[in-house]
Amino acid sequence: MEEVINKLKDIIADSKHLVAFTGAGLSAESGIPTYRGAGGLWTTYDPMKYANIHFFLEDPTYYWSFFRDVRYPIIKKAKPNPAHYALVELEKQGKLSQVITQNIDGLHQIAGQSNVIELHGNTRQIVCMECKWLFSMETVYKRLEQEFPPNCPRCKGLLKPDTVFFGESLPQKALNEAMHAAQNCDLFLVVGSSLVVSPAAQLPRIAKENGASLVIVNIDITPLDGIAELVIHEQASQVLSVIIQRDESQGWAL
Repeated sequence: MEEVINKLKDIIADSKHLVAFTGAGLSAESGIPTYRGAGGLWTTYDPMKYANIHFFLEDPTYYWSFFRDVRYPIIKKAKPNPAHYALVELEKQGKLSQVITQNIDGLHQIAGQSNVIELHGNTRQIVCMECKWLFSMETVYKRLEQEFPPNCPRCKGLLKPDTVFFGESLPQKALNEAMHAAQNCDLFLVVGSSLVVSPAAQLPRIAKENGASLVIVNIDITPLDGIAELVIHEQASQVLSVIIQRDESQGWAL
């Protein structure tokens, strides 16, 4: 393990334009369940109901029950973990230029990350589908006590989490920014992503095709392990925090 960590540290030190790509495995270390696999949200809640735009428009009560009973309590309690703070430290050192995330929990920003591309939106924001006004999840959670499902207090339009549901396209601006970042980096660091959800999962391949090195830190095997320069099947917080701690203990930065 020490040899692998040292190799990762050297790869990061040699990079000039590092981009990190984060997924559900990173959030899982903050207590947010993943979607797939044992104990995942999809084993209890049908994603074709709570996370499908067509079903949501027909009957939003299923999602708002999920939000009230599951999503809000989990997100409210979740805190950034050492891997989030390690990425912030890499940004402070001038090594990390951007974070592209599939996660919707906003933990990168809470940790202090300043340049985050959210491919799937942010569940901490609720948007009115009519007037596009944004509300905090706390505001809407309180509103559920008076109105279920909740409507916009400004125009009475339907409220929806500011996230991408099944049946919706990724936000074009975020996707364009992510594509540009992948095409122009020299190191693409995957952190906690299974790399099975497209089109986001194509970004590491795009980076590789444009000359970047690819490093994957994920607890499980991914479809792109075979083309990566380095693969570490360990928890992200364990790996990234060790790198930062070693640099600090030696009195120098990456």
